[in-house]
Amino acid sequence: MATFAYRAADRRGHTVDGVVEAPDLRTAVEQLQQKTYYPIRLTPRDGAPVAAAPGTRRVALAVVGSRRVATRDLVAFTQRLATLLEAGVPLDRALAIQAELAPTERLRAITRAILTDVRGGASLADALAKHHPHPFSRLYVNMVRAGERGGVLEVTLARLAEFLEEAHALREAVVSALIYPALLALVGTAAVVFLMTFVIPRFADVFRDLQGAIPAPTRLLLAVSGWLQRYWWLLGVGVLAATLAARVLLATAGGRLRVDRLTLRLPVLRDVLLEYEVARLARTLGTLLHSGVALVSALALVKETIANRYLAAKVGGLVEGVKRGAGLARPMAAAGVFPSLAVHMVRVGEETGRLEEMLLKVGATFDADTRSRLKRLIALAEPVIILLMGLVVGFIVVAMLLAIFSLSEIPL
Repeated sequence: MATFAYRAADRRGHTVDGVVEAPDLRTAVEQLQQKTYYPIRLTPRDGAPVAAAPGTRRVALAVVGSRRVATRDLVAFTQRLATLLEAGVPLDRALAIQAELAPTERLRAITRAILTDVRGGASLADALAKHHPHPFSRLYVNMVRAGERGGVLEVTLARLAEFLEEAHALREAVVSALIYPALLALVGTAAVVFLMTFVIPRFADVFRDLQGAIPAPTRLLLAVSGWLQRYWWLLGVGVLAATLAARVLLATAGGRLRVDRLTLRLPVLRDVLLEYEVARLARTLGTLLHSGVALVSALALVKETIANRYLAAKVGGLVEGVKRGAGLARPMAAAGVFPSLAVHMVRVGEETGRLEEMLLKVGATFDADTRSRLKRLIALAEPVIILLMGLVVGFIVVAMLLAIFSLSEIPL
């Protein structure tokens, strides 16, 4: 048994030093990874450096560099674990299989650490909580804990995998829908900037001698182009200052609350943003209730998952209403922000004793509404962006033609 001195990085990126006993270098690396340490250097105690086993340093660097676990990998991890437990495989063996099937070294190291904790007597939820918030959120951990207490861990994991997959699909749909308009606006803006800073200045010298003969649109165009050439750095400073101001504003609780309240009042985006958040809220709450989490605890967890702080504050009011015995539908109606359809469906769920099922239906309904409304907005945004870019480019072309006609003394 050899003794190795090591320097490694922990999950927070801090550097730690210590010693480990192992028969060889690879085993030493594996022991460190089981402790969620990511080796940087390993040296035997006699001081002679040891060459890393093939791929060891590459693996260590890969683990250090990969700080997050992809959502698709987390979904696959949860689905496989649920399937193995449903098949009657013991938890420790299921985790050992998961460690072999993990697609990344980061997830493999985390799974081994969880396996070590479980074999040491810890519950799965407690083992997962050590890695909060990456990759296991409080929502994930508390659903697993509820499943363990109720003896339905495999069912809870299956529901959790379905929830993660649906949430990821909705988020990907929103992002994918916004890519083309954003790219279109970016390309159009870049084309206009190119014309104003490289093409138009080439004609400035030609038109300079005309003085008063230059048409007003051309003079305006040349003035804007000249300003951009001389003071382009002011635009960069302005963008940087606006970005820093926004970051400072959003870093404060009050500033973030005001910005989120404003976004829910925007005439065009309000419905899309609200339906998107309500879909996530209802799906998350319904999944938690299905897993056996109490309503008050579930609302407290849901509050932390909502991106919009103004809506999260309204969910905090729902918690108080439930604690007073007012149920869920009445505080939702009193909040004045939740859609009427969601309130009525929740009220029906409370009256029929199927609140969790109705919440899942609310999530599915508003998920579909979000997708269809977003498609309509994107379909409207694309021609608007093209029209605006066409107007700008058309103005540039017309202004230049007017100047050319004046230069050539061609009557219009």
